[in-house]
Amino acid sequence: MTSAESAFIEALRPIATDPGARALLDDAALLTVGGRTLVLTKDMIVEGIHYRADDPPEDVAWKLVAVNLSDLAGKGARPLAALLGYTLGDAEWDRRFAAELRLALATFELALIGGDTVSPPPGAPRTLSLTAIGEAQEKVPARAGARPGDLLWVSGSLGDGGAGLRVLQGELQGDEVLVRRYRAPRPRLEAGQALAPTVSAMMDVSDGLLIDAKRMAAASTLAIEIDLDQLPLSAAFLAALGDDRDARLFAATAGDDYELLFTAPHEAGPDVLHLAEHLGLPLSRIGRCSEGAGLVLRDRGEELPLPEKLGFEHDPQARRSGS
Repeated sequence: MTSAESAFIEALRPIATDPGARALLDDAALLTVGGRTLVLTKDMIVEGIHYRADDPPEDVAWKLVAVNLSDLAGKGARPLAALLGYTLGDAEWDRRFAAELRLALATFELALIGGDTVSPPPGAPRTLSLTAIGEAQEKVPARAGARPGDLLWVSGSLGDGGAGLRVLQGELQGDEVLVRRYRAPRPRLEAGQALAPTVSAMMDVSDGLLIDAKRMAAASTLAIEIDLDQLPLSAAFLAALGDDRDARLFAATAGDDYELLFTAPHEAGPDVLHLAEHLGLPLSRIGRCSEGAGLVLRDRGEELPLPEKLGFEHDPQARRSGS
């Protein structure tokens, strides 16, 4: 069944005809100005969907910056500037948000150059947005570009953010590390910039590994095969959820990871592992690309039916944060 999100993007596609839009198949756009290629992205976060109503404003500010910069990381771009869209509310909440926003922007050397504010109707959830602008390297990886025979890799570990949300919802006993991964993700900017010249396709994982891999497969017009037993899981995740098939399926579909998903030719494997050592960040091979379409999921060689829900998609009735 087509989601409301997918249907709306399909309706917009005939409008977005500029080459920089990449046919709306990517998670960022390109704009060439004076010989420089800029990478632009816009993410919104909504109270009750992307963050909980009781999340500290400091964490909300950090997350708003981080999720946008994660898109720039997926393009190997260096952050330059941002525009803020802000829903006004409680004055003390606004003050604390602004203080942390300043810190987050300074951390990533991102200049705030403007934006807009609105006052919502009473009781309406806050909707916050950031437009992040980065400078591209010579090569800007897209979701498209993967080729049959390429290997599929992912950075860091999967499932921590989703597990952290379950801890906050009182559904799971887990380490504070998991909560921090949900509330304060770290965009993989250095890794994205280092990987960009080597990869054939790259994007960040935000809505869930399976749904984002499906998007990459569609953009690259091929099939992506994923080995569930090869997914990298953190010690905190394993302590909270274990290592069985259900736990790994949760890690593959939960979202809020903000890791990098990328493909590279088989012969580039040693280069990828060398970069992992240089970066001090695990880069794990989790599958491969092949002729065909869609996803193939395996666990220890056994092909599995795809779960009904591959990850998060926006829907008028959707609730992600549990608020």
